[in-house]
Amino acid sequence: MKPSKLQALRIGLGGAILVAVVILTGMVYERIGQYRAALDFPPPGKMVDIGGRRVQLSCQGSGVPTVVFESGLSVDGSLSWSAVQGRIAAHTRACAYSRPGLMWSDPSDAAPDGKRVAIELHATLVNAGEHGPFVLVGQSLGGLYVMSFTKYFGREVVGLVLVDPSHPEQVERVAGLMTESRSMLSRIGVAFAWSGILRAAAPVLLPQAPHQSERDAQAIRAYAPKSLSTQLAESDSTNRTLAEARAFRDLGSRPLVVLTAMAPYTTAELRGMKITPEQGNQVQAIWKQLHEDLATWSSRSRHQLLANSGHNIQFDDPDAVVDAVLSVVNTVRTDRRPESPRP
Repeated sequence: MKPSKLQALRIGLGGAILVAVVILTGMVYERIGQYRAALDFPPPGKMVDIGGRRVQLSCQGSGVPTVVFESGLSVDGSLSWSAVQGRIAAHTRACAYSRPGLMWSDPSDAAPDGKRVAIELHATLVNAGEHGPFVLVGQSLGGLYVMSFTKYFGREVVGLVLVDPSHPEQVERVAGLMTESRSMLSRIGVAFAWSGILRAAAPVLLPQAPHQSERDAQAIRAYAPKSLSTQLAESDSTNRTLAEARAFRDLGSRPLVVLTAMAPYTTAELRGMKITPEQGNQVQAIWKQLHEDLATWSSRSRHQLLANSGHNIQFDDPDAVVDAVLSVVNTVRTDRRPESPRP
């Protein structure tokens, strides 16, 4: 027997009410999650005003030069360096921050390309009372961000460490093997962050990294709905950042260390890049060549291959990052040390 019009209306109304309840529940869940995140995970360091917006900055230790960490295209913000910052701070001043829109930092009002990132980082350091000389440490896309900082504020930069960094020509160099893609699922997830869907999925999307504390992993997940939106915006600006980076490749004689991850791509990584293991080997060989080129950007450089490390070297092999940073710091100190008077 076919349902009557009244029964169909009741069924439709019931379905609409159910959908409304689910949406409202998700919105409440997300708002509670935001409240709990602010309560349970206050920002480390301090919030620095850079003109009506606040940026989270955490500095530890003392000494010259000051090491400044720049994270890659991730949601971790300053926590990207949690496995190495404290160890560097035992030897000199060490600062890590969260770019605008990541973790605790307020969103920016402009597209996050290399120039904008450099200007906002410089404003953060100046307004916090942090002064050069700086040794810049950048991972992945953060490698190009610190190059932009050096381009615009080069007088304050005395050395760099590039941790499995991006390269201005990386897209065209691998175009024959893979195409750049930005997941539609990511866009949908970000668009519906208000519904709590990203918060619920965060434990799966953002597993705890090696050498990362459980508390840091929880904090990153707590701020994931906000940070993932910024990560997507940065990803959309990648081509502009790469194009800008082509214009500056001369680091002079500043000490430079380039670290290259050479562990074979995992099955999950190959699936994400949509390539075969054989193509993965070719991409990795190109990556190594690009880093060899990066190492030529300074007359005093060292290129180190890490056979057992993946892209996030600061978590996979924090010792390598610490050793590289301290080697640059010690070189800078030797350069700045006055010569002993001749007898």
